[in-house]
Amino acid sequence: MSGVGSLNPDYITDEQGKKKAVVLSFEEYEELLEDLHDLGVVAERRDEETVTHEQLLKELDRGSSV
Repeated sequence: MSGVGSLNPDYITDEQGKKKAVVLSFEEYEELLEDLHDLGVVAERRDEETVTHEQLLKELDRGSSV
């Protein structure tokens, strides 16, 4: 998704015009769910050890997993 600014929500309002609910296209809804999932994966892996690009290439050349 390109960002929240790319959403085209419609709003359901009460009698005073206060926003009570949001209506998104199904495609936008699915993209938001995918973004939330991706953020969850990033959060879970935040403390994992990292490798440099060069280390990764060496490991791939050897045929082993990183």
